[in-house]
Amino acid sequence: MSLKKWAGKALAQYTAYHVNNWKKSALADQDQLLKSLLADAQHTVFGKDHGFASIGDYAQFKAKVPVRDYEALRPYLDRVVAGEVDITWPGKPIYLSKTSGTTSGVKYIPITQASMPHHIEAARNALLLYVAETGNADFIDGKMIFLQGSPELEKKNGISVGRLSGIVAHHVPAYLQTNRLPSFNTNTIDDWETKVDAIIQETVDQEMTLISGIPSWVQFYFERLLSVSGKQDITHLFPRFSLFVYGGVNFEPYRARFEKLIGKKIDSIETYPASEGFIAFQDNQADKALLLNTRAGIFFEFIRAEQFFDDIPERLSLKDIEVGVNYALIMSTNAGLWAYSIGDTIKFTSRAPYKIMVTGRIKHFTSAFGEHVIAEEVEKAMQMAMADYGGEITEFTVAPQLDPPEGLPYHEWLVAFAREPAELEAFESRLNSAMCGLNVYYDDLIKGKILRPLRVQSLPADTFNRYMKSQGKLGGQNKVPRLSNDRKIADELNRLISK
Repeated sequence: MSLKKWAGKALAQYTAYHVNNWKKSALADQDQLLKSLLADAQHTVFGKDHGFASIGDYAQFKAKVPVRDYEALRPYLDRVVAGEVDITWPGKPIYLSKTSGTTSGVKYIPITQASMPHHIEAARNALLLYVAETGNADFIDGKMIFLQGSPELEKKNGISVGRLSGIVAHHVPAYLQTNRLPSFNTNTIDDWETKVDAIIQETVDQEMTLISGIPSWVQFYFERLLSVSGKQDITHLFPRFSLFVYGGVNFEPYRARFEKLIGKKIDSIETYPASEGFIAFQDNQADKALLLNTRAGIFFEFIRAEQFFDDIPERLSLKDIEVGVNYALIMSTNAGLWAYSIGDTIKFTSRAPYKIMVTGRIKHFTSAFGEHVIAEEVEKAMQMAMADYGGEITEFTVAPQLDPPEGLPYHEWLVAFAREPAELEAFESRLNSAMCGLNVYYDDLIKGKILRPLRVQSLPADTFNRYMKSQGKLGGQNKVPRLSNDRKIADELNRLISK
């Protein structure tokens, strides 16, 4: 056993002991964290405006600090971006993470000296807990590839600016740098397809053991890699490849296609990183739910998804959540975000420990008739249909068809198949029955003949890549919305395939 692998296993056991302890103290940790966040920021502009010095408990915090999204918090964040000090957190952030907003255009999320270590620690903990659980530390000695954004940073008013994955690249521990691919120069290539070709040249002859990235873009890399190498599957290229780490989207709809490309089943670890903070990570291979990261500088609040757009929605701390309820996620952090709506929805699967599953985006849904279909439901329905009728997908999205040329309105599922099911009509019917079982409102609309059963539009395998390229969002951390409540994405996809 190499020294690096031995050290990794020893550190894994220590980490497992440490994490298992803080799992049990989540409520106390969150209470203490809120107090320390308020104390640290009481002399900032935001802290003075909201009377942090006089806030003694969570009830007072809710009364003084309203829930805000980026646009509502922007008057403060614009001052942070402008380089002013002590606005929402003491001093200035060390980074601004640049993200694409759906309504706010480009967003700049602060990352501070206090918050940055938690991004690294959580990613490290996810890997080490896997080693502690499985005993598999072989990947530590092999090459690891991280498909990510450019690590090149620019300066804005004295603050380094870049994509989160590019920022994190500067904090990879030195002992992993020699194992890490692609090279810095390759990672800085802007054009995604050119970048993937360069990554292939750097990795095709290497002994890859771990690969990390958003599933759709890793799939793109695998397909190009096999085309260039002429190999049957990824295992013939990388025999020691044993671990896939991903975040950002549900892996299950892609799993069948992945396993075919790889040529075997491999372990995977799901993580839930965001520019706002590292929210959760998978800590157990037997449980797909993610451990909420309650000791990472983030005070969590929750609002029932159906109440989110109410004038005064009820806000809950961790102690009052219920298992199985769909919540909008609210965060206050040591990066200077306060009662901030990240836009995601989650559902708790357990209270001991507190574990979650990501269910979608609060603004990404299909509800033209009040059915409020969410990402969790369409992804489960897709898995059920694929389990019964086969097929492999590269990507899919769902949109309402309100005014068809004839007949009742319906939900249109635009699906890019790598391999189409042999019985597409039966597959379509199974999708519809699965949706009826998962969403009672949708079922009522079908039975009441307000909607007709959903329709599947089969698209060429590369359609979503072409769509993302047309939007300037090919590769990196960009994702296709799983659902829409309008026809913008659907119409653009149909336009692309009609060319």
